[in-house]
Amino acid sequence: MKLHKEKLNNINDEHKIQHSRNFDFLAERLTKKGIEVETIVSSLSEFQVAVPSWALGAGGTRFARFSYQGEPSSLEQKIDDVGILHALTQTAGAISLHIPWDIPKDYTAILERANALGLKFDAVNSNTFQDQINQEKSYKYGSLGHINKDVRAQAVAHNMEVVKIGERLGSKSLTVWLADGSSFPGQNNFQDALANTEDSLKKIYNDLPLDWKLLIEYKPYEPNFYSTIIQDWGTSFMLANSCGERATTLVDLGHHLPNTNIEQIVSTLMWKGKLGGFHFNDSKYGDDDLTVGSIKPYALFLIFNELVYGMQNNPQNPELSWMIDASHNLKDPLEDLIQSLEAIQEAYAKALLIDQKALKEAQAINDVTACQEILQTAYRTDVRPLLAEARLKTGGALDPIKSYRKLKVRDHLVKERGAASKASGL
Repeated sequence: MKLHKEKLNNINDEHKIQHSRNFDFLAERLTKKGIEVETIVSSLSEFQVAVPSWALGAGGTRFARFSYQGEPSSLEQKIDDVGILHALTQTAGAISLHIPWDIPKDYTAILERANALGLKFDAVNSNTFQDQINQEKSYKYGSLGHINKDVRAQAVAHNMEVVKIGERLGSKSLTVWLADGSSFPGQNNFQDALANTEDSLKKIYNDLPLDWKLLIEYKPYEPNFYSTIIQDWGTSFMLANSCGERATTLVDLGHHLPNTNIEQIVSTLMWKGKLGGFHFNDSKYGDDDLTVGSIKPYALFLIFNELVYGMQNNPQNPELSWMIDASHNLKDPLEDLIQSLEAIQEAYAKALLIDQKALKEAQAINDVTACQEILQTAYRTDVRPLLAEARLKTGGALDPIKSYRKLKVRDHLVKERGAASKASGL
C-alpha cells in the first residue's frame, strides 16, 4: 500500500485552521522569549529516525507471540510499511535491517523500492544470539566470546558477511549486540570471555570499510542472568577504544538497570567522542521495549538535553545514528511506531527550547532552583504545534495517528496481505 498525497492533504485541510491558530499562538510566545521558531521547525524537519525491520510486525515475550493481522511477510512489504510511516510523519526516512532475517534477494529492486519511498538504509544488525537453519556450530554458549575458536570464527565471518550486505545497500555502520554471558557462577572465566570478545571485535573492525562505523551495544542481563560479557557502557567504551577511532558505543534506553542515569552516560560518551547512536524505547522494569516516551517522558527529555548540548559542543563525537528498537505485543505496530516517532521529536523539540546560556549562568553560581526552573519551563511547553508544522511543511500529516486511522491503513494491509500474514524473520 502507498499513501496518496491528495488524500493526506484532504485530511490536513480539515485541521489546518485550528493548527494555524495553535502554531501562531505558540510561535508568538516563543518569539517573545527570543527563540527562533523557524530554526526549530527546520531542525525537526531534518531529524530522521531509522525504523528497525524487526519492529514492523507483532513482537513476542518469552511466553508467547500474538500476531497482528496484515504483518509484512517480506522485506519488500517491510519497506512499504516504513514508507507509510515516513509519508505520515516525515521523520522515518531510514530502515535498519536485521541479518539474516532480512537479506535482499534482488538488491537493485530493493534499492529502487526504498528510493521511490524516500528511504535510505541505516545500520545493519548482525545476529549471533540464535542459531540459523543449517548453521554448522551452535551459539548456545556464546558467539564472539565463545571458548571455542571455531565458533568465534563463525560469528566473526557472519558479521563480515552482514557488512558486505550493508555495503550493497549504502549502509555505513554495523551494530553488534551480544547475548554472550553466563547464567551460573563458574560457567565462564570472565577474563577469557572478555579477551575473546575483544579479539573478535577487532577482527570485525579491521575488516570494516574505512567510511563505516562499528556500534557496540551493551546490556546488563538477559538472556543470561548471571553475567553478560558486554554488560555496561564502560565495557562497551573500553572495547570500542581497543578497536579504534571508528568504533563507538550504542545506547539502548532499555539496556540499563533501574534508575540508571542514562543522560550522564550520554554526556560522558559524547565528551569522549564515543557515542555512536541510539536505540529508542521505554521501560518500567527492564528491557521492556515499550513505546518511546510512554513510561518516562521526562527522562527522555533530560537525555535529549545532553544530546543537544553535545551536538553543539562536542565536534569530536561522530554523527549519531538514531534508531528505534521496540516490541509491539498489544498495539498495531505501525501505530506504536508513529507514537514513538512523535515522542522522540517532542523530546528533541523541548530540548531545543532550553535556554542553554541562562542554564550555564545559573550553574556557575550554583542556583539549583533556577536550573530546575529552566529545564522544566522547556519541558512543560506543549511543542506539538511545532511538530505538526514541521510535518506540514515537508508533506506529512498534521496528526499522523488520526490520518492513519481515517485512511484505514491497517484494513488495507489486511486486505492485501491477509489476516494470517506474519512478519518475516522473527
